[in-house]
Amino acid sequence: MLVPAERVVRWFENFGTRHGDPGLAVQRGRLVATAPDGAVAEAALPFAREYDGPPHVTSFADAVGEPVRWGVLLVRKGGFAVAFGTGPEPWASKVGQRHVQGRTKAGGQSQQRFARRRDNQARQAYEAAADHAHRILVLEAGGVDALVCGGDHAAVVAVLSDPRLAGPAARRTEPWLAVPEPRRAVLDQAVADARSAAVTITDPR
Repeated sequence: MLVPAERVVRWFENFGTRHGDPGLAVQRGRLVATAPDGAVAEAALPFAREYDGPPHVTSFADAVGEPVRWGVLLVRKGGFAVAFGTGPEPWASKVGQRHVQGRTKAGGQSQQRFARRRDNQARQAYEAAADHAHRILVLEAGGVDALVCGGDHAAVVAVLSDPRLAGPAARRTEPWLAVPEPRRAVLDQAVADARSAAVTITDPR
């Protein structure tokens, strides 16, 4: 699960309430909480950073919220969203929609023409997304330290294949965000998710 920085302390308090007061340790760059009942929670920093601070929840929460030059890129056939920032609010962003026709049941030459038209529309949509991603992630941001992507895998790969985006593409990191058609609210949530700690719980019960 993804836990924002401001909720990390409360999350671990609730974990202790459910499972007993846990012991804390730093292992493999993560904060690991082991409860008396055997439940284990492993919390990882966003943007694939390794935590090397003390085994304290408040210190870990502070590390989750540390400024990072992040980028977010969401792409589906019908639209895209891209943003750059260092904190909770983007410094620059763009959300765009492009019309790409759906599939047809027509056959023969009509189906072939429809498929070509659809492919052309998708290519133009990806080119537009790449243009804005280059402007925001490269020209305005001057590069990013981490890029979190989401949407349709093939669409994201198509956009990042643009040579101008080689730098951000090399900084791609987890998590992959499963999102609907990118809109402003979807982008806002994606930014919050990208900046959250990733917590994995193992409960032997």
